[in-house]
Amino acid sequence: MAFGVLKKFLKKVGPGFVTGAADDDPSGIATYSIAGAKFGLGLTWLSLFLLPAMISIQEMCGRLGMTTGRGLAGVIKKFYSKKILWFAVSLLIVANVINIGADLGIMAASLQMIFGLPFFFWLFLTAMVMVLLEIWVPYKRYAVVLKWLGMSLLVYVVTAFLIRPNWGDVLSATLIPRITWSADYLMVLVGFLGTTISPYLFFWQASQEVEEEIDENKVLDFGQSPAVSRGMIARMRLDTKMGMLFSNLMTFFIVVTTAGTLHANGVFNIETAQQAALALRPLAGDLAYLLFALGMIGIGLQSVPILAGSIAYAVAEALGMKEGLGKNFGRAKGFYFILAVATMVGVLMNLWGINTMQALYYAAVVNGVVAVPLIFIIIKLSSDDQVVGKFKTEKKYLVIAWLTFLFMALSVVLMLGSFFR
Repeated sequence: MAFGVLKKFLKKVGPGFVTGAADDDPSGIATYSIAGAKFGLGLTWLSLFLLPAMISIQEMCGRLGMTTGRGLAGVIKKFYSKKILWFAVSLLIVANVINIGADLGIMAASLQMIFGLPFFFWLFLTAMVMVLLEIWVPYKRYAVVLKWLGMSLLVYVVTAFLIRPNWGDVLSATLIPRITWSADYLMVLVGFLGTTISPYLFFWQASQEVEEEIDENKVLDFGQSPAVSRGMIARMRLDTKMGMLFSNLMTFFIVVTTAGTLHANGVFNIETAQQAALALRPLAGDLAYLLFALGMIGIGLQSVPILAGSIAYAVAEALGMKEGLGKNFGRAKGFYFILAVATMVGVLMNLWGINTMQALYYAAVVNGVVAVPLIFIIIKLSSDDQVVGKFKTEKKYLVIAWLTFLFMALSVVLMLGSFFR
């Protein structure tokens, strides 16, 4: 019965839900785990506070894709200068490549921890499998695979209930912000913001809305302006809201789990991927440990292709190349080549011996800095009737987006300023 309901639900949701699930990638899980270990329930309030912000920004990205028939890079290319285009694309590439390498590392470490065999065996295997899936599996089937992989995050709901936290304390911390004015807190805060409102989600959702239009024969290819109705926009908004709500709920449960186990037992610093999961074993039992590790593997299989795919969409549009997961390899060789190279660079990061848990965390901080100028560009584009026609940003979304921009910009400035004290 439950399986049937889940299957029916996944048929109805689209790019917004997949984007929301991908937001809790291994980088996100690591950052939220660090937040829970360092500050306990002190940052739980962000899972509620950032929900309207995520909905507003991703709604703008989805609407840009739907109304223009272009991905975000394609829209920037058409309406802004090449300098702004490559500034935005370059920021995305830097942030995403760090993310890909770190995500692959933590997935390989988790697989090694559960199944044995060498780390580098799992590293190369997972990278190859994900690239081949994106190249050879047709878009319609691949979109379904991404939805199912997103459901792997539900293991964190189960894990949170296994540890039996004091739900009164959890509710209080969620509703009442607990802010600590320290460099450590501000850095974790920016990392939390960056992994929640991530640049790759902006590019991915805009492009996936166009892929959906192509799949439904509303347009033949990227760059063609589709006929868009208010009903279509309303469905996209509902899908986006569901995706962002799902994402923030999973964030909430990850922080609750690590706060109630690691922080509560004096484990304040996490140095490796294994430590995050293994620390749960004596504190919450074998099942909690296993679920935590499996969750990172499952969502990594979804999020790494999205990270690499968003780079491929952005670079292909910037260079005027054929793009799209809906095209076979022969029709979009450059697009798939970029996707494969981005993934392989992530593999190389691990060959250089970078600490995966720290890289995941710093990738989140980089995302937090990079997101600020990109949000400004997205707000301007989605409010311009020359870009989106009659579907300009509604006032409530516009107010929330500007407040998000100011809050994130202020957080970055305060974090950078704390380094010079």
